[in-house]
Amino acid sequence: MRIAITGSTGLIGTELVRSLRADGHDVVRLVRRAPAAADEVRWDPKAQRVDTAGLAGCEAVVHLAGAGVGDHRWTAAYKQEIRDSRVLGTRALASALASMDAPPRVFVSGSAIGYYGDTGDRRTDETSPAGTGFLPEVCVAWENAAKPAEEAGIRTVFARTGLVVARSGGAWGRLFPVFRLGLGGRLGDGSQYWSFISLQDHIRALRHLVDSEELTGPVNLTAPEPVTNREVTAVMGRVLHRPTLCTVPAPVLRVALGEFAGDVLGSQRVIPRRLLDSGFAYDHPRIAEAVRAA
Repeated sequence: MRIAITGSTGLIGTELVRSLRADGHDVVRLVRRAPAAADEVRWDPKAQRVDTAGLAGCEAVVHLAGAGVGDHRWTAAYKQEIRDSRVLGTRALASALASMDAPPRVFVSGSAIGYYGDTGDRRTDETSPAGTGFLPEVCVAWENAAKPAEEAGIRTVFARTGLVVARSGGAWGRLFPVFRLGLGGRLGDGSQYWSFISLQDHIRALRHLVDSEELTGPVNLTAPEPVTNREVTAVMGRVLHRPTLCTVPAPVLRVALGEFAGDVLGSQRVIPRRLLDSGFAYDHPRIAEAVRAA
């Protein structure tokens, strides 16, 4: 297939491009500068411009671009950047695809399990409503921005991603160095659920969404059984052979992270019901396997 990808230089995008090309697919990368290679196509999310000529012949588009949620302290300006980078980018791309004479057959648009907010210890799947707060509001607006593609009859799938277990990048990219130094430990009381997925399974799941004609709408990209932060801490210690005696009290996290601390301490017990029902098989269904793979 010929497949277009946004966010191709990020943690997920880089690995997805590598995986697709290894299997012989033709990958087009959307970039926000003048194209410097034959596989690049220009787009400008803020100006709502996409070079649709460069997308001709694409059967699928995977949209992963967006400012990192945990990359900076949540000032008012950065919260606006988090929202705009997702909503404006998705709207620009969905509208451009809808305008094409021969649009792609599938649009896989990034989203996040942040959609559900804090779910406590309640098992939550794709039938659950949106939560309250900044991240749920962003996720709702993010998914709504894809309506032009849906209305044009393009199969649209929302990849609601959990915490990706990877050696570099994302939440785990920050955890590994701390635990290797023997300074790892639980966050807060450690009772909050973390809905994780290994990087390898995440890439395979994205490709599954592209290939599975029956899948539309939201699909949770998480491992089958979420675990608590306390369990994550114990596994990290065992796999890395390091002590895990340190803890970061909730008040310290709130001082260090500001508003984002509420989401770090929040609990999300999210189940990938639709992914499982569609026949997807995990390589690393358990947290120890995911950590070892990373």
